Amino acid sequence: MRDAVIVEAVRTPIGKGRPNGSLAHVHPVELLAHTLRTLVERSGVDPALIDDVIGGTVDQVGEQAMNTTRYAVLSAGFPESVPATTVDRQCGSSQQAVHFAAQGVISGAYDLVVACGVESMSRVPMWSNVPAGKDPFGPGVAERYPEGLIPQGISAELIAAKWSLSREEMDAFAVESHRKAAEAWESGLFADEVAPLDGVTRDECVRPGSSTEVLAGLKPAYYDPAFAERFPQIDWNVTAGNASPVNDGASAVLITSSETAARLGLRPLARLHSFAVTGSDPLLMLTGVVPATEKVLRKASLSLDDIDLFEVNEAFSSVVLAWRQETGADLSKVNVHGGAIAIGHPLGASGTRLTTTLVHAMRARGARYALQTMCEAGGLANAMVLEGL
Repeated sequence: MRDAVIVEAVRTPIGKGRPNGSLAHVHPVELLAHTLRTLVERSGVDPALIDDVIGGTVDQVGEQAMNTTRYAVLSAGFPESVPATTVDRQCGSSQQAVHFAAQGVISGAYDLVVACGVESMSRVPMWSNVPAGKDPFGPGVAERYPEGLIPQGISAELIAAKWSLSREEMDAFAVESHRKAAEAWESGLFADEVAPLDGVTRDECVRPGSSTEVLAGLKPAYYDPAFAERFPQIDWNVTAGNASPVNDGASAVLITSSETAARLGLRPLARLHSFAVTGSDPLLMLTGVVPATEKVLRKASLSLDDIDLFEVNEAFSSVVLAWRQETGADLSKVNVHGGAIAIGHPLGASGTRLTTTLVHAMRARGARYALQTMCEAGGLANAMVLEGL
C-alpha cells in the first residue's frame, strides 16, 4: 500500500487582520501565491509535476471568491495545466485539504499534490459571505434547534462553564502561548517554516511581554444580555486576550509518496499516518476535538502516551483546556512553539499553518508521533496523526 509524506511546508508570517495590519496591503491570491512559489523553490520540484492544488478558504466572497486557489496557482507562475480547487470545512479547511491530498496520494490518484490555505481577514472580514438579513442555516435547522444556534464566542463561554475553567486559568494559558511563540522566534525555530513577504518577517500578534496582570484588565468579549438570560451558567470570562485574534496569512505543504520522494530526490519530513473527522453538538460546537482525538488514535492503533507532540488549534483557551481535561494530555507537549492565541488564526490558512509548525517541531525535537486537531464551526473537528521520519 502506498503512503503519503510531507516533503516541504511553508507559511507566511501572520499579520493582524485589520486595515493597518502588516499584510493588509496584500491581496489574498498573492498571499497564497507567495507560499506556493516558496514551496516549489525550497523543494526544487518542477511545478508541472503537481497533480492538484487543494486550498482552504472560509469566507469565499469578494477577493476570496471564484476558487481563490486556482488564481493563486496561476499567479505563482505554475503551468496552466496544474489544476486547483478550494474547500471549506470552516477553521479546519486547510487541514481538510491535507486529508484530501494525502488520501489522494495513498489511493494512487495523485503522485504529487499541494495542500494549502489562505485567509485575509483584513480585506474579507469574517461573515462577509452572509449578506445582512440572510439565513445561512435554513428552516430545517431552525426546527431542530428552536432556541437558535449561537456564535462561537458563546460556545467558548459554555465550554468554560461546563468544564469549570476560571478566567485566571484561561489567561495563564494564553500568556504561556505568547511566551512559547516569542521564545521560538528568538531561538530561530521558525526560520525554516516562514517565508518573509514584502519586508514582513515575523508574526505580528506575538506579545513577548504579555502577562496575566495585563490580561486580567480586559473586558468580556462576548457578553450579551439575551445570551446571559438564556445561559445563566456563563461567567463571561472569554476575552480578546484568551482567544485567537483575526489575522491574514497563508500556508502550504507539499505531499507525495515515499516512492515518488525518493525518485525526485525529496527529503520527507513526516509521514501522514491516520486521519479522522467528526461531528459534535453545534451549540458546544468547539468540543469536536475530543471525539476526533479519540477516533484518530483508534484508527492509528496508538494511545495518547505514544504521542510526542500535539497541535490543538487555540481558537479559545477554553477549547484546549477542556480538551486536555477530557483526554488527560500533557500540556507540556501541546503547541510547543505557541499556538493561535499568539501566532494568529487566519481561518482558511490555519490548518496547514499548524501542520507546517508541527512537522518542523517534530524534526527539531526528534518526535516519533504527533497529533493535530482543530475545532470548527457547526460542531466539526479534524484530527490526524503524523509519524516522524
